[in-house]
Amino acid sequence: MENSNVIIDVQNVSMCFNMTTEKISGLKEFLIKRLKNQISYTKFWALKDVTFNVRQGELFGVLGLNGAGKSTLLKTVAGVLKPTNGTLNISGRMAPLIELGAGFDTELTARENIYLNGAILGYSKKEMNAKFDEIVDFSELAEFIDVPVKNFSSGMYARLGFAIATSTRPDILIVDEILGVGDFKFQQKCEAKINEMVKEGTSVLLVSHSIDQIRSLCNRGIILEKGQLIKEGNIEELCDFYYSKYT
Repeated sequence: MENSNVIIDVQNVSMCFNMTTEKISGLKEFLIKRLKNQISYTKFWALKDVTFNVRQGELFGVLGLNGAGKSTLLKTVAGVLKPTNGTLNISGRMAPLIELGAGFDTELTARENIYLNGAILGYSKKEMNAKFDEIVDFSELAEFIDVPVKNFSSGMYARLGFAIATSTRPDILIVDEILGVGDFKFQQKCEAKINEMVKEGTSVLLVSHSIDQIRSLCNRGIILEKGQLIKEGNIEELCDFYYSKYT
């Protein structure tokens, strides 16, 4: 890494998926065709030679239309996907919020899922005990804390997931559209929390459909188009470029 303050270093990362060229109605048909070697694939490059870095305490935005590769990039940085080519160097503890309800066991209560998610993030029961009240207070879900999360709305999932991830004060917070779920008041609360974490040194990698949200929160970022990085730099310039190109 060129800079000791760089906490996410993405170098020439590409991600290729093999897509079937024909429609297959179910698993049984897929297995039969596979055994008979009757399935043909085409390569789909979701990311192509992407290079950028994020520094400590930086709020970094990722812009792009649907299908540009934003979520694939975040999943690659989070370690959910292994890149086909290229390298990633990540420094510090990470809390990814890349899928609504990811890491939750829907049969368990919110209380039980707090401890489950804490364990996934590498925290002991004792550490989560210390953070429990803070999580419940922030999520505003006290009256639902012993309800199985399968009964939760998408907004309640987002509240609980965000409260858990941010209570642990990670070095890196990855957020994919989660702030777009739920009411406006809670979104503002989340934005304030993110800004507080950044001041304390957390780096945030953020994807949002709201360009205004990206503009108000982030200071640097990139634009992806069909898997390729087409522009990087100051967030004001990026947002102006994005508006002129895509709206």
